This record gives sequence, structure tokens and C-alpha cells, in this order.
Amino acid sequence: MSMASKSRDLPRVTFQAPEKPGEESSHKKLGKLTVKYNRKDLQRWLDLEEWIDAQLQELYQYQLQEEADAATPEPEIDIEDLLEVSNEEQKSKLQEILHECSRPTEDFITELLSRLQGLRKIPQRK
Repeated sequence: MSMASKSRDLPRVTFQAPEKPGEESSHKKLGKLTVKYNRKDLQRWLDLEEWIDAQLQELYQYQLQEEADAATPEPEIDIEDLLEVSNEEQKSKLQEILHECSRPTEDFITELLSRLQGLRKIPQRK
């Protein structure tokens, strides 16, 4: 028995969740997304999310160690929410989210606001 025919006889494991009737497959949805938004936009969005996560970890790492008993969670910043409001509102929203941070957040806020410029809103898959 050759290797090729052996592997055909083995049961295959697939990681696709069963689809509910009337639901489109995720492949079709991804196809729609890539048509409407090119990879560059998606990549900028992902890069920004990773940058925000890294910055928040840095801003909060010492505070979280000191307040381990209090278990203060790291704040969440929703890029989509920020893109729906004006620049001024973005700034005040960020200041509100980060108000409990014991380290200076002004540089982070300024940098994030400049990175949000020109970022296109990406529709969420429902």
C-alpha cells in the first residue's frame, strides 16, 4: 500500500463548525471583505491593534504588579468606536479610558490619534 492511498483511507479532521441553515460560509464573507477592503487596510488595522495591546501592557505592567490583589484589568480600546467620533471626542474618550493609569498616557494618546488618521473603518462580520 503506497503512502498516498494510506492517507486517503485515514479519517480527515476538519475544523469547520457546522453551518446553520441560511448562514453564509465564512469563506464567502471573507471573500466579500477582501473585495471591499484591500489587504493593506486590513493589515493597518491589525498592526494598530497589536501596537495598542503592546502599549497598554507597557503602561499598565508595573501598576498591575503592584495592584495584583486589586486585580485591575487592563482597559480595552475599541478602534471602531473611536473611528465613529470626532478627533476631540476620540481624545476625551481615550483620556477617560486611561484615567486610572499611574503612568503618563499623553504620548500614547497623541500617537494613537495620529495613527487613527486615515484608517478606514472595516465592517464587522456578523
